[in-house]
Amino acid sequence: MITSIATWSAPSTERTFDLAFVRGFVQETYAGGGRPSIDPIVFFKLQLVMFFEGIRSERQLMRHAADRLSVRWYLGYDLGEPLPDHSSLTRIRTRYGVEVLRRFFDAVVDQCQQAGLVWGKELYSDATKVQANASLDSVKPRFAVEAHLAALFSSETVEKPAPGLEVGHSDSASADHPLIGPPDMPSGEVSSPGEQPAEKASSLPPRQLHPSLENTTREELARTNGERHDWIERLGEPDRAVIRGTYRRMSDFQVSTTDPDATLMSTKGGGSHLGYHTHYIVDGGKARIILSTLVTPSDVMENQPVLDLLWRVRFRWKLRPRQFTGDTTYGTAENIVALEEQHIRAYVPLPDFDQRTDFFGQRDFQYDAQRDVYLCPNGAELHHSPSGSTEHYKLYWAKAKTCNACPLKAQCTTSSRGRRLSRHVDEEYLERVRAYHTTERYKKAMRKRSVWVEPLFAEGKDWHGMRRFRLRQLWRVNCEALMRAAGQNLKRLLKKRGWGRRPLPAEAVCAASHPDWEDDEQPMEHAARRTWARNLIASMVSLGSIWGMRHAETGTFAHAVVVHVGAPSCADAHTLTETSPRPTDIYLSYLLD
Repeated sequence: MITSIATWSAPSTERTFDLAFVRGFVQETYAGGGRPSIDPIVFFKLQLVMFFEGIRSERQLMRHAADRLSVRWYLGYDLGEPLPDHSSLTRIRTRYGVEVLRRFFDAVVDQCQQAGLVWGKELYSDATKVQANASLDSVKPRFAVEAHLAALFSSETVEKPAPGLEVGHSDSASADHPLIGPPDMPSGEVSSPGEQPAEKASSLPPRQLHPSLENTTREELARTNGERHDWIERLGEPDRAVIRGTYRRMSDFQVSTTDPDATLMSTKGGGSHLGYHTHYIVDGGKARIILSTLVTPSDVMENQPVLDLLWRVRFRWKLRPRQFTGDTTYGTAENIVALEEQHIRAYVPLPDFDQRTDFFGQRDFQYDAQRDVYLCPNGAELHHSPSGSTEHYKLYWAKAKTCNACPLKAQCTTSSRGRRLSRHVDEEYLERVRAYHTTERYKKAMRKRSVWVEPLFAEGKDWHGMRRFRLRQLWRVNCEALMRAAGQNLKRLLKKRGWGRRPLPAEAVCAASHPDWEDDEQPMEHAARRTWARNLIASMVSLGSIWGMRHAETGTFAHAVVVHVGAPSCADAHTLTETSPRPTDIYLSYLLD
């Protein structure tokens, strides 16, 4: 049996990326006594193995770890030592929650920043559709599902544990919010804030502001923070109480009983699937480090959580970006005003409504800021009309008598009541952004954006299972997205620090010739014997050998293996092939010169 070699090097990862820092993240999630627990470093190493190997389940991961000697060495387990059970990984992820995994992602970005991979002058944002692990057959009317759950759990009571003694979620507590939040935890597991449902997390008292603030400032900030919707704190969950006009989301009427947080999204083929949106904020440096990620239901547009992600990136890593680049979806007035007020140039396309009509557009009219009037191409004035204005737009109206007598009316309007224009209250910021569109910096940023974020999504979908989430519910898919983004950043960090020798295994040894070859016979590219897989003793990776050593010192494993460097003779080939352990004891591979 021939075992293929992975495209990553566990020994070089062990040398160049120390995971000892994760123990400080998870210390509070473990009790002082009880049975010996699985080392948190082992959990995160297994997550990295899952990322690099493209594995989609914990069962497959543990079978893979048991079959691969290099993975066992990377985890620090001896040959006869039992590996963790796959169910333990699920319980550990539930205990840690999103907060611990976000801290792990931040730690990777910190190391990337220390290695000089984060530039911070330019930020790029985009989002991609990712299918949920749920079928369309699971979609049911929301009112029917909620009525069924209410009737099912109406007779049960909620027992609240004593303060400080909460060790998990009871079945009745989960019944209060059956469509969101992590599953029930087994008895004896310590819960963490990251695993609490969104409703419970939002009911927690907020962190106290700085004591030097005045009472009026403190009250104003507390009121503002209480009214705003924090996308990161709520793990991408939208506020369904907010309704704009008559528009209603499809998710307000339909829900999946398999993954309640997934929503319907259209696909390129014309159909629809249940899915999510994965949002990335990417640094403009050559390394393309992912600075922030968030998963939201697919009915959440890209422009809604982007400001929360941007401000967190800016203050978490003390960056001073001079420009932000996104597609047309990000070009809302709210985003543009927030960016420009912070002296960040908003390089986003804006829709050109003037080209959608044959009449005079708004830019054909001149605005007099001092008098607050518009001048039409014929010199007539359009005055502000308070009756037709709204909170965000001001209406300007010309007199009907003037318009009807104007010789340019056929090019301006067909209305007999006069020409009307609407002006956004923050139109000066929009005009500033439109002025950017003619600059070379804007054009360069647009060209760069087209090849900056999308390749990261393609990398994740082609190599790391990003096309479809393997987990369900919003907090779990956020955990999955954070580990994937951390892995993508880690690949660039390891490339900076050095992966080791290539091709893998990085410190491989020698190949044994076929026993039937003569001493003076060389394998040819067209020879039929080339199809025979020569055995490469890749377990030297675990034993710490380097190219050129004749004897390998015993390390983690109990086997001492003699390494022959150079072209082995016929007798040596027979000896090496017949006396080597079987593939279950030693990691074999296929090497062709």
